Amino acid sequence: MDFIVTLCDDAAGEDVPVWPGHPMSAHWGIEDPVKVAGGDLERERAMALTFRHLKNRIGTFINLPIRSLDKIPLQTKLNQIGRLEGPNEPTPL
Repeated sequence: MDFIVTLCDDAAGEDVPVWPGHPMSAHWGIEDPVKVAGGDLERERAMALTFRHLKNRIGTFINLPIRSLDKIPLQTKLNQIGRLEGPNEPTPL
């Protein structure tokens, strides 16, 4: 593995396992849609919003020029992706 991305804010402070090959890691915290109170409509909206947040962040990640970035700038960009607000289109970093 080259990259490990954690999502659950509840687990953000926990120790993560040591992965073979020492991949880069980043935390892209997103509210847990399962914890949303309300009826089916509210939970469906929360799931859709979570999906759009992840789609945006993954889209931004896969558009990074990974092969041309050194380790530190790449780690910085991974961390920036985790701070992207809103379920927008992939953002150039």
